[in-house]
Amino acid sequence: MAKADAWGAPDETAFGRRRQARSAGLSGNARLIAEPAYRRLLAAEPLLRRSIPTLIVIFLIVVAGTRFLSLMAQRDDVERNAKAILALSAGELVNALMIGATAERPLAAASQDLLERTSQQGTLSRSHVIALTDQNFRIVAVSPQSTGWEGQALDGIVSGGQPLFMFGERAGVMEVRIGGKDWLAAISITDDKRAAAAAIVPLDAVFAEWRKTVSLNVALFVMTAGMLIVILFAYFSQAARAQAADGIYLQAHERIDLALVRGKCGLWDWDMVRGKMYWSRSMYELLGYEACEAMLSFGEVARIIHPEDGDLFELANQVITREVDHIDRVFRMRHADGRWVWMRARAQVVDPEAPEIQMTGIAVDITEQRHLALRSEAADQRLRAAIENITESFVLWDANGRLVMCNSKYQHDNGLADRDVLPGTAREEIEERMVAFASERRLANANGPRGGATYERQLADGRWLQVNELTTRDGGMVSVGSDITQIKQHQDKLMESERRLMATIHDLSLARRSEEERSHELVELNRKYMKETERAEAANRAKSEFLANMSHELRTPLNAVIGFSELMEGRLFGPMGSPRYEEYARDINSSGKYLLGVINDILDMSKIEAGQFSMDREEIDLCPLIRETVRVVSLQAAQKSITVETQIADFMTLFADRRAVKQIVINLLSNAVKFTGEGGRISVRARNASGALTLSIEDNGCGIPKDALGKLGRPFEQVQNQFSKNHAGSGLGLAISRSLAELHGGALKIRSTEGVGTIVSVRIPVKKVERLAKAA
Repeated sequence: MAKADAWGAPDETAFGRRRQARSAGLSGNARLIAEPAYRRLLAAEPLLRRSIPTLIVIFLIVVAGTRFLSLMAQRDDVERNAKAILALSAGELVNALMIGATAERPLAAASQDLLERTSQQGTLSRSHVIALTDQNFRIVAVSPQSTGWEGQALDGIVSGGQPLFMFGERAGVMEVRIGGKDWLAAISITDDKRAAAAAIVPLDAVFAEWRKTVSLNVALFVMTAGMLIVILFAYFSQAARAQAADGIYLQAHERIDLALVRGKCGLWDWDMVRGKMYWSRSMYELLGYEACEAMLSFGEVARIIHPEDGDLFELANQVITREVDHIDRVFRMRHADGRWVWMRARAQVVDPEAPEIQMTGIAVDITEQRHLALRSEAADQRLRAAIENITESFVLWDANGRLVMCNSKYQHDNGLADRDVLPGTAREEIEERMVAFASERRLANANGPRGGATYERQLADGRWLQVNELTTRDGGMVSVGSDITQIKQHQDKLMESERRLMATIHDLSLARRSEEERSHELVELNRKYMKETERAEAANRAKSEFLANMSHELRTPLNAVIGFSELMEGRLFGPMGSPRYEEYARDINSSGKYLLGVINDILDMSKIEAGQFSMDREEIDLCPLIRETVRVVSLQAAQKSITVETQIADFMTLFADRRAVKQIVINLLSNAVKFTGEGGRISVRARNASGALTLSIEDNGCGIPKDALGKLGRPFEQVQNQFSKNHAGSGLGLAISRSLAELHGGALKIRSTEGVGTIVSVRIPVKKVERLAKAA
């Protein structure tokens, strides 16, 4: 490789040959690049270019045919709708005419009113004519009246519509002629042939809107065809303009190429085979040297390159051995005044396959940029030092959410190592490596959403940070965290004091509420006490009344026992064998039994009230038990000619106390017989329903007043009325029966109407109920 010791004189012959070869190469490349694109396109696809007019014509024919078929279908729809409206209108007019025309209202008056109502409806347009005729088809009324047809014969006005006058609506809608024009007509005749209705419309009016649509479609088709023709013309015109533009572009490209070669553009050409380098005039101006047309040697260029920035000969060897095919280097070159100029050189091998390697490139002076970068780096270092020394944690993210920089305080607060905070690391990756916060909440920003975001975070070690995040102008994010641990501690103390104060207030409120509740409880207890007092007084009065009644019930049989026994003891009627003494003995016996029954009732009620009534439960068959009880009571009923009816199933079992169930049935049947008059009726029904025995006893006796129903079944209370006051007894039968039913887990209900009768129903569960009374 040839080298020069100093700046040599230019070799005119070699420079001339090199310059001609370079110019020839550039011109050939320019002509290849500037080949007009429209020529290649049209040469490659001539068939497509010629088929464009044919495709446009086919498109117009298809559009025209499709729209023509659509318009004809629309015309058929318009005609069909018009005929349907005419037929419906004529039929509705006839129906309305038959309804409105009566003997008191003549046909003309009804017709005129009917036409006025029909005209006000929106079914028919102004072009429609509706007419009503008599049996001779003479027009009685017509709308609109401007036609002047009223009083004329309709079959004389309409020609070509004879089937309409003969068959009416069965002839359908026909096309007729009126006054030399085509009309559509429909006629409907009443059932009695006394009148007819006609609805007609001109064909011109029917197809008026359709003709407008046809005109509009024709106009649009003509406009579309014209626009396509204009576009086709513009297409060929544009192709011609493109051909002319390509010629202009070729000339401009050649001029620009010539200007780049001969102008001050900082271009250079490196001939690797000959070891020569050509500089453009602008390259000399960049370095302050005098421009010349001579080719420079490697040595001349290498001497003005800073030795620390690279070796030109080593770079040339890499290119010759084809290790690299392009160059992009930044290095310093000595200026004519002795200073160093930073240059950035870019070059590319012109033809890698050629035997002679030649590189062409450009060089740019980046000295000012380099100095600016150094100043920016120094400023950046000072900024980093300032950020590192502040007491707050600092982190900066770019617009893509990647780390730009952060200080050691940020690393310490979040438990991050140096390898975790490399610049360019995604924010999501860094946040995954951070120590989890104990708590975090976002605070409201007084400046709104544009003021950024503010967070309060409690770190794992208990410290508190207030982090402010702001968006930078380039879309990044800067975050500054301040330690607010002392503020939070002071705030916690204030909040604790406030909580204690609120707790005190709450305690006072609870105490006041408790005092109010105790006052309400005292009022409620007083009310309950008064209520229980009234109940106790009522029970005392009931027992007093009961004892007053029982004094008579007990005294009367005792008097009879004592009186009759004294008579028998004194033998007032002679010796003891007298028949009169036998009667006294029977009275004494009956009085004693009555007295024993009353006492037993009182004792049973007392045991039940005291919870000392014992029951012996067993599985019993109810059918014979109820029938036996009915037979016992039937003797008493027979004395009053009372009919007793029974409806009892043949087999019913119950787990209960036999004596208690029998006493319930006897008490209820005895009461029914007692309070049922001569010739009355008693009905006894027993059935199993929903797992329980239901026993109903119905009578048609005196009944019970409605206001006295609430007292029935209460211990030591009796209901006295004009029917029951003559019947002796303790009055405890219903109370005992109710209590015995409840001891079995059942219930007793009474329904009664005064003067009509009473129904008593007892419901006792069939299965065993864990509710046994304990013996005293």
